[in-house]
Amino acid sequence: MPVRTVIERGPKGKRSVAFGIDWPGWSRGARSAELALETFESYRERYRPVAGLARMGREFDAAGPLKIVEDKVGTGSTDFWGISFSPSATEQGPMGEAELERGITLLRACWAFFDGVAARVSPEMRKGPRGGGRDRDQIIRHTIRTESEDFAKKVGLRIPEGAALTPDGLRQHRETYVAAMRVQRRGGQAAHAVVDATIPHPTLCLPHTRPCVGDGGQGPLRPGRGLTHTLRSAAASSGW
Repeated sequence: MPVRTVIERGPKGKRSVAFGIDWPGWSRGARSAELALETFESYRERYRPVAGLARMGREFDAAGPLKIVEDKVGTGSTDFWGISFSPSATEQGPMGEAELERGITLLRACWAFFDGVAARVSPEMRKGPRGGGRDRDQIIRHTIRTESEDFAKKVGLRIPEGAALTPDGLRQHRETYVAAMRVQRRGGQAAHAVVDATIPHPTLCLPHTRPCVGDGGQGPLRPGRGLTHTLRSAAASSGW
């Protein structure tokens, strides 16, 4: 099977992104669509360990050439960050259960790969040619906060600021995030949820099931709409 690939161009043409629909997290941006595609292909081997952690290495190795299935215009953020900020046409409809579970498996693999790298690199990192750049702990905090406080909102999940920055809080956030995506796939109402680092288990409050730790204030979720993009964004944010 070819690698189904989407090109997302910034509206001002400053940056473009290429990403694989079937492999969440495999995504690269550049100053042109052509260069984004070239860089995306060059990262095939760098994504291979993620597929291996998901026990999908054989499937990934058998993937064929890139096949562009959509060429779309993104948002202003695409131009600024060189990251995909909107769902493609193929990511608008409901997701099947098997498709979601496959994506969650790959998302967990991205998390595991990120955690492994974070655990073995040195706290201080080499600066750029102009002396700029972040150290390890700054990168980790930025990555976790972006996912837990931005992307998770798309599935009705709200957590206190910084709650995922502890080991226990991060574990709870990830389990609750996965549960919230499953709720959205089923077309349920928003999962009013708050991850609380002081409680022993993740809490996901579904309507008419149990008392809520916190109320996210969200209305009903549309079944599956943008769920693929939400999952893909979380995987890409892991910075593999």
